[in-house]
Amino acid sequence: MADLHGVQLERAVQGALDFLGVTKRYGPTVALSDFTHSFTPGRVHALMGKNGSGKSTLVKLLAGVTGPSSGTIRVNGADRHFTSPHDAYAAGIVTVHQELSLVPELSVGENIFLGRLPHRRRAGCSFVDWTGLHVRAGELLADMGLEMDSRQPVSALSVGQQQVVEIVKAMSFSPSILLLDEPTSALATREVKQLFALISRLRARGVTMIYITHRMSELFEIADTCTVIRDGHYIGSVEMRETTPAAIVDMMFGEAARATRPPRRALDRTTAPVLEVRDLSRNGHFQNVSFELYPGEILGIAGLLGAGRTELMRAIFGADAIDSGSVKLNGQLMTGKSPRDMREAGLGYTPENRKEVGLVQALSTADNLCMASLRPISFGGFISRQREHPFIRRQINDLHIKCGDPDRPVSSLSGGNQQKVVIGKWLNRYPQVMFFDEPSRGVDVQAKRQIFDIIWQKAAHGLASLFVSTELEEVLEVADRILVMHLGTVVAEVDPTNINLTDLYGLCMEGALQ
Repeated sequence: MADLHGVQLERAVQGALDFLGVTKRYGPTVALSDFTHSFTPGRVHALMGKNGSGKSTLVKLLAGVTGPSSGTIRVNGADRHFTSPHDAYAAGIVTVHQELSLVPELSVGENIFLGRLPHRRRAGCSFVDWTGLHVRAGELLADMGLEMDSRQPVSALSVGQQQVVEIVKAMSFSPSILLLDEPTSALATREVKQLFALISRLRARGVTMIYITHRMSELFEIADTCTVIRDGHYIGSVEMRETTPAAIVDMMFGEAARATRPPRRALDRTTAPVLEVRDLSRNGHFQNVSFELYPGEILGIAGLLGAGRTELMRAIFGADAIDSGSVKLNGQLMTGKSPRDMREAGLGYTPENRKEVGLVQALSTADNLCMASLRPISFGGFISRQREHPFIRRQINDLHIKCGDPDRPVSSLSGGNQQKVVIGKWLNRYPQVMFFDEPSRGVDVQAKRQIFDIIWQKAAHGLASLFVSTELEEVLEVADRILVMHLGTVVAEVDPTNINLTDLYGLCMEGALQ
């Protein structure tokens, strides 16, 4: 591959971990395409890529959760084919997942050896060797330079300490390769430093680590190399000492197209806002969030996983309780109101999980399109298909929903058409404000474009929208104005025409431009 981003790493003839033309398909979808790369031994290799790039697929392949459709995975010089996580363990590969897998009620020692407690025989019977367990656990903790009582319950530990126990548990398998998936996502600064000290100790012992994170600053502190995947393809690998954050972001996103949105009329912000949020807080999720949303405006909220975007939308909609602050809709105080109250007041919400929250999969497309409008559709408490028909046909035609027979289950539709049904369900109520939470998740490019066109068309007719997407390119393209959230706080308000993708990504990761 041409050297486009600094000094390109030479492909090793044999590394601790080699991928040779590895491809993974899920039906017609190619999640990882002809991936060839060598991870050299005894180093920390950062693995970067935007959502949907193929990182999770690579981790699943290495963890033995799934196997490649084609290609070869080579571990320490030997070709391997994993059919289960046990096969990965046997090959010396252990994964520490982002979600902790500890049992809070059990002790540190029990968690380290969970599923493989040591036993001893006495009088012909087998008993758990509790003394031996805690001696061995204590040795592992001390070997990692940790002062921790193996007998204390995990529930008494901080999240950072629990993360360390996860790593000690992984090291109890004596792996040669350790995968760390977002290990600092829930850690405080002090705990991150402790974790990095442990990682440095493991590197000194020759353990090869693959480190996945969204925090750019961490890469330059702990990683030796950075490997980037984009849209399932290997883009390149660079030495951390020879690259910059901007170069890595460029590798992750490529030449991302700037907005191709149609021309819009100038928004009149001298009018009263349709939605006002003041100092809204929900402990542990977001703090002191304030903004106004005007008729016909699309306000984007940018941020990484855990920034508090979805939690903010749910709280405004009344799905979750707030601790302080206020919400006004059309000048009417709506703080503490229920989702039903918000719906009746003119607010619609398309959730990020359309299959479980936005739709009833067993019901028909027609039933789902009418679900939020039963009161205006019904007459005398009764509903007929004749009264439903205009609501159904209007959204199918206006949103170009390809459903064939609307009486078939909505689960028979493609992801893009299901998302249109979720949107159409709310548009049948003629809302004044719409919340779009990840509206393009799991849909193809054409459907994504159609959904964006719907949002723009409705904005041109006065619909105010709050738009959330983890794909920052989409936020830049769709929104008129962008709020940036970092760790539950709004850290910036930016004009999408005056900021580039690199700077927006930096704001989301660090909370400030670097």
